[in-house]
Amino acid sequence: MTLPGLRGTDHIGFTVPDLDEADRFLTDVLGCTRVYSLGPFAHPDDDWMAEHMGVHPRTVMRRLHFYRCGNGTNFEVFSYDAADGVRPQPRNSDIGGHHLAFYVDDLDDAVASLREQGVRVMGEPTASSNASAGQRWVYFLTPWGMQMELVSYPDGKAYERDAPVLLWHPARPAE
Repeated sequence: MTLPGLRGTDHIGFTVPDLDEADRFLTDVLGCTRVYSLGPFAHPDDDWMAEHMGVHPRTVMRRLHFYRCGNGTNFEVFSYDAADGVRPQPRNSDIGGHHLAFYVDDLDDAVASLREQGVRVMGEPTASSNASAGQRWVYFLTPWGMQMELVSYPDGKAYERDAPVLLWHPARPAE
């Protein structure tokens, strides 16, 4: 049985070591808009943080910022004082490893902009093949080492030619 009423992804949350640094990167480099901020949150006398957040009960969520980035999914970005110590940044190959991908109209222009701002771009843009033919992509790193990706497929991807329903295409308005 599928999840009743599922409409899509609302937001993606991630934790950073320095929320001010992350704010500068997300707003000044990527162009996201900070929508609101909350915090701190602490529960020094009970297990609320463990029960609801899956962290050590004495962990303090210092602050969070909520961002809107273009037309995509929103971001909830956290800064914690972890009561049981700091965890390393996961790589894509680690359990829980992840990356965030941003669609851009012109990949080469976007890569040039990142490089001009001193952002580490990992290699050169790569052309996809098979089901994703028509797409180009490249990874880059945030100042705190989180992997992000730029993707572009202005003429669509190969799998869309045979898809029964076109879910999204950058050149067509949403219906």
